Parts: sequence; structure tokens; C-alpha cells
Amino acid sequence: MKIIIIGGVAGGATAATRLRRLSETDEIILLEKDEYVSFANCGLPYHIGGIIEDRDELFVQTIAGMKERYNLDIRNFSQVTAVDPINKNVTIKKVLDGKIYTETYDKLILSTGSKPIKPNLEGLLDAENIFTLTNIPSMDQILDYIKNHTVKKATIIGGGFIGIEVAENIAHLGIDVTIIEKLPQVMRPFDFEMAQIIHHELNRHDVRLILGDGIKGFKDSGKIVMLESGKTIETDLTILAIGVTPNNELAKSSGIKVGPRGHIIVSENYNIFDASTNSINKDIYAIGDMIEVIDFVDNSKTAIPLAWPANRQARLVADHINNIYIKETKLLGTSIIKVFDLTAASVGNNEAQLKMKKLPYTAIHAVRGNHAGYYPGASDLIMKILFDPNTGKIYGAQIIGESGVDKRIDVISTVMKTYGNVYDLSDLQLAYAPPFGSAKDPINILGYIAENLHADTCKVFHYYEIDKLIESGAFFLDVRTESEFHYGHIKTALNIPIDELRNRINEIRITKDMPIYVNCESGARSYNAICILKNNGFTNLYNLSGGFMAVRNSKYLVK
Repeated sequence: MKIIIIGGVAGGATAATRLRRLSETDEIILLEKDEYVSFANCGLPYHIGGIIEDRDELFVQTIAGMKERYNLDIRNFSQVTAVDPINKNVTIKKVLDGKIYTETYDKLILSTGSKPIKPNLEGLLDAENIFTLTNIPSMDQILDYIKNHTVKKATIIGGGFIGIEVAENIAHLGIDVTIIEKLPQVMRPFDFEMAQIIHHELNRHDVRLILGDGIKGFKDSGKIVMLESGKTIETDLTILAIGVTPNNELAKSSGIKVGPRGHIIVSENYNIFDASTNSINKDIYAIGDMIEVIDFVDNSKTAIPLAWPANRQARLVADHINNIYIKETKLLGTSIIKVFDLTAASVGNNEAQLKMKKLPYTAIHAVRGNHAGYYPGASDLIMKILFDPNTGKIYGAQIIGESGVDKRIDVISTVMKTYGNVYDLSDLQLAYAPPFGSAKDPINILGYIAENLHADTCKVFHYYEIDKLIESGAFFLDVRTESEFHYGHIKTALNIPIDELRNRINEIRITKDMPIYVNCESGARSYNAICILKNNGFTNLYNLSGGFMAVRNSKYLVK
């Protein structure tokens, strides 16, 4: 069998090597329009910042090494300009000399990935200091520009994964960094109050944030960034990190069906559809950033341009070509990012997505130490989980902290993938020793909170409900210490510290069936206060999810 793969890196290179492991007789041709076929594109920002010192460490495999080990026909600088599904051939242009030829195929895999969004902005074409970061050559261009020019100020346009990683690494070089993001927050997978923690961390490391403002254009050869608000920013270097769009020109010109956002629509076996007949082409596959995928949470169509899906899909397609049964992977979108001294991770859907999908949900927060508090170096994990209030099905989670974030988000991701629910979290038997966790792991705590809600011990309310509750005359009880209360509180709250509540409970002069909205700093003491109130006959009790910390985070003013 003759198999052609268009595009390398995570999807194409993985498919090629898996195909060879499954068959020694197939002819496998990998076509890549750029110079490099297999490199760690997720590591590019860290080489810019000098964290990964040796550029060669970014190369997963050399072309010579792949050819020798896997007996592959690898052709770089080879751009496929047309696909003929009827005659089963591709037209290839040699980038270096412009020569054109064709190759036939028995099976074809499209893995052309995504490309950065580069809008047609005023002054963009006249600037020499504006870059995107997509591959090794683009990384080299940025480093070369920094080396050969005086760069004191850098502007990053976009506050997603690439934007944040590039901002941090350029800041490591001693360059003043400004991030401009049109949304009111960076890192869209996180809900606002969680993103505010990231905002604070960026500001703490002297990264300036301009949120809720878009780019109008550039002037003075890219030295001035013009914002939609009318403001201007001086810059020596600009990185466009607005987002990505599927690299679908080849697919569309070849009559392959794409979705409303331009992603290739695929079957459960990753075969493409003919745009005119809507029939499946069993000889052409598509994988990676360019395809439409299924959201694990609700089976809706989505797109998730991450490395894990591309690698997984590549393996599945290679298996299917070799008559091995495969099952389509529904995606959770599990992701993680380093933001200076913090780690931020998410999985599944956030509140904004659930509201858009009109799915009923409960959101709870918890703040717990990453390991035993008496062992040196403990730090807080700020956790949020979203679930179906009727079934306990987990819709998503977000965790931010200094250490231990990765293993907790992976535990939740695993529970979701194995169709567990939020109540299963309390029963997970996770490894414990003082340097690594607690006897009741933070993940267990999320399960306990959910169980308490299910048992109707209390209900929760959220920071964004407070203003309306104040307007309605709701009764608030703050059980923090007087000093904590002094440095910020809900303006109508009564302050009775938790350790004094039993002796001062008569100060709560409302009927016992009226709602009481209780808060502490993180939600733990307020839960204990609710138990005291419940045992004294109060029946309508609400705990502030995330405590006053969530209120404080939500009101943080970015710098």
C-alpha cells in the first residue's frame, strides 16, 4: 500500500512512525512544506527565554534519523498544492526550485495543522518588528531580531496559551512586556475570578495588561500600536498571538467538507466527507488542529488545537488503515500552563460555556494546601469544579497554584474520562505522604463539598450574586477574624468570628427559616459555621463558594 501524509510535527510524524511499526511493506511518503518535520513546537517560547538553552533540544527527530530508523520517504520543502480524490493523486511543488510533480496514493492523511490569525491591520505590512510564533524559522526570526536590535519594550497581542508563554519568556530577557487582549481576561478556558489570579501573577512580574481593548493597527514602521480605544502603545517588538485557524485551503480547494469555523468534518474513523455529495471518502483521513472534534462533555462539535489530540488521532488513523478497530476519541481539552511562579490547569467546560449551552450546573470552589501544612513549602491550590446538580456528572474543573496542580487536574480528567462523577472524588484513594499531599487530598475535599450540597447541609452562592443580594436586603454573616474583616468584607455583613459563634449566636436576629449567606476567607470555616447554625435550628444556609478570596480576586484591578 502507498500512503502519503501531508504535514509533519505531532500528527503527521506520529502517523508515519506508527504506520511503519504496523507494516514493513507499505510505502510511506511524508510531505512537509517547511524545513523541519519533527520538532517540539510547544517548547519554542522556552528557547526564546533561554530556559531551553540548546536549540537542538527542540528537535524530536532529524529527517535522517527518521529515515534510517523507520524507512520513510521524507520530503521536506515539498508543498502539496492540490489533491485529486477521484484519481487519487496529489500535486507537489518543490519549494526550493519550484518544480511540480504528482504522486499517486492508496491512502492519504491530511495533517496540515493550524496557522496563526494575522488580521489585515493598518500598517502591518510596513512593519519589520511584528512576528508570529509557529515553528523553528519563526522562532529564529524573533531571536535574531532581539539580538540585532535594541528591544526594551515588547507587546504581545493575545492572552491565550502562546501569548502568555511568550510574554513570560520575553520578560525573562529583561524586556518590558505588555499584553493586549480584546476580552476582559486572559486565558479563556478559565472563568473570570480564576483568570484574575493569573492577572495578578503577571502584574507581580511587571507584565502590563491591557484588557477589553483591541488592535486598530500600527504606525511608525510598527513602533506604535494603535488600539481601538484610541490609546497608543510604544513598542520595539510585537508578537501576534491572537489565536489560530485551521490550515484548510488545500482541503477546501480539493472539495473536502469543512464546518462553520473552517475545520474539516471527519467520520468516526477520521475519514473526510466530499463537500458536494456528503459521502465519506474512505481513502482520505484528516487529523490534528485542522479537524472538527467532539466535546466529551455534551457531544457537541468543537475544535481543540492541542498536541495530545493530534498524537492520539495519528495513532488511531494508522491503526484503522491497518484494519485495527478504533474508537473515536471525544476530547476533554485538558490543558496546563506555567505563568511565572504559578501553574494553571483546566479540563472540560467552564461556566461561560455551560451557560452558552444552557446546561444546568453547580459550581464549587475549594482552597487547600498542596501538601501537609506542617511540611515545609506548602502552598495553596485554588480549585473550581463544575458538575450537573442532578447526576453529579463533572463538566469541568480549573486549578491554580504553585505546585501539585498537574496531578490534581489529571485525576479529575481521568475521573471524567472513565465516566465517574463528582461524588466519586471523595472516595479516591490517592497517594499520601507529607511532602506530596494530605490524608484528605484536595481532590477528596471537592468531593466532600459536593456531598454536603447533595445532602442539603447547605447551598452555595457566588461572588457575582452578591450585589443583587445586597440590594434585596439579604443577611450576610462573615465568620473571619476581626482583622481579616477589617481588610475587606461584604459591606452589609455581620462579623462574628467562627470561634465566638456559639456564644454570640443570639446576635443573629432573624427568623430561622430566613436565608443566611455565610462567608470566610476560603469556604472552610464558613462550612463549620453553617454546621453550628444548622444544629441551632437555622434551615436556609448558603456558603460563599471560594470565600472572600473569590470576591477579592474578582475585584482585582489589573496594572
